[in-house]
Order: sequence, then C-alpha cells, then structure tokens
Amino acid sequence: MNLHENRAISDWLARAHPLPAQARAEWSHHGIALLPLGRRFDAVRVPADRVHAAVGSDDPRTVAAALADWLHGPVIRDIRSGGRPYYVLVAPYADGDADWNGREERLGADTHLGVPRPGSLSMLAAWVVPPQHPGNLCDPAHLRALLSTADALRTVEP
Repeated sequence: MNLHENRAISDWLARAHPLPAQARAEWSHHGIALLPLGRRFDAVRVPADRVHAAVGSDDPRTVAAALADWLHGPVIRDIRSGGRPYYVLVAPYADGDADWNGREERLGADTHLGVPRPGSLSMLAAWVVPPQHPGNLCDPAHLRALLSTADALRTVEP
C-alpha cells in the first residue's frame, strides 16, 4: 500500500474521532489512537483460541492470510493483553448487521478501541489485516461463517 492510500485510510479512521486531530496526535505520539466505536465502525471481539481453531493455526502469517481470505476487511489484534483477542471491524450497529447473534461481543457506541496507525507498528495493537481503502469493513455474515467452522471442528474433535 502506498503513502497516499495509507493517508486516505488514516484520515477516514481519524474522522471516527470527534476531534480527528487528536487521533492523529495519538498516532504520532503513541502509534495507537483511542477511537470511539459506533460512528464509522463497530468491532466484534473474538478470542484468539476461536480464531486459531477456525483457521487451523496460530501462525501469524497463516492467520492473517486466512482472515483476509474469509473476511475481506480489517482486523486488529490486541498484543498487550494475555488473551490477545482479535477485533473484527464491521459496520456500525445502526447501519450494519443489527442481529449479531454470535457469542462474541459486538462493541459499539459508548466504547473505544485502540486502533494502530495504518502502515505503522505499535507495541499495543497490530493490524492483522489492514484496511484496503477508506470505509473497508468486514461483513458479519463472513465472520459468522468463519466462526462456525471452529464450532464444527470442536464437535468432531475427541
């Protein structure tokens, strides 16, 4: 991805914040910005073990490739916490799939998410699958399909 594309994606993400300049300053100083959910996007928090079971691996490259193939949208991983969950970015509740019925928690309005700057590294969170263009989000139906494979595998394992 080139500098122009990264800048357009960063601008789109920053505008999720009521003060986009603050998001840019946080990226500049910390490599991560705390962005409110429910405006431009929501996030579904998926435990690492569910993702790894669904894709059949915990190898970072394998996971990234599988998530990109299945979800066609951005995924962030929290690399600071013990569970290291994945955050799948989806359309806001009001605009998107209003009937999320997975056991994973959908985070929306009144919640903030640490979002790394596109094209940069952070010690707190990382893009597993970076956004490909402004407005690029995952389809919750694709996430449900992916996670259903983890459930199916669990029922056949001894």
